Amino acid sequence: MIAGADSKSAAPAEPTAKKLLLVDDDAPLRRNLVRSLERFGFVVATAASVREAYEVASEFLPELAVVDLNLEDGHGMELVESLQELRPGLRVVVMTGYDSIASSIVATKAGAVGYLAKPVKPEELVAVLDGSAEPAVDDSPMSADRVRWEHIQRVFEQCNRNVSETARRLNMHRRTLQRILSKRAPRP
Repeated sequence: MIAGADSKSAAPAEPTAKKLLLVDDDAPLRRNLVRSLERFGFVVATAASVREAYEVASEFLPELAVVDLNLEDGHGMELVESLQELRPGLRVVVMTGYDSIASSIVATKAGAVGYLAKPVKPEELVAVLDGSAEPAVDDSPMSADRVRWEHIQRVFEQCNRNVSETARRLNMHRRTLQRILSKRAPRP
């Protein structure tokens, strides 16, 4: 949907306003980000699923995109390359509530210009979209729980997000792995 999370009509955009596609299945977060991004001067179109994102992107032709990693009907990472094929030069930022080093590497290799953990501050998101933000570096060592989480995420990405294969490689019950993957990352 264009210009707001729930409306279909768009106000005339300023000639300098950048078109941004926001893909997230969390409706309240989408509405809040749309309001904030419009205050920064973006013309925003939204999608709640991978399928809807393809439809909206082909009509809207965004210059920028913000994509959630885990969507109800698929993995947001598949959108990164597809959106860039549709619009060469498109800047994509991936955001997720399930932050891991492995998924940030996969996002960067796929062509994303940024990777942010939720909750995302609109100012931080705009800075990454503009290319003016330097990635924050945390020099503190990771906790044992975080190291375990990162290892599981790395193996999960190596197995192309196949839960059964990941569980087999980690010598772990599949349901146990699914419970771990459904939780947010532990604090570093």
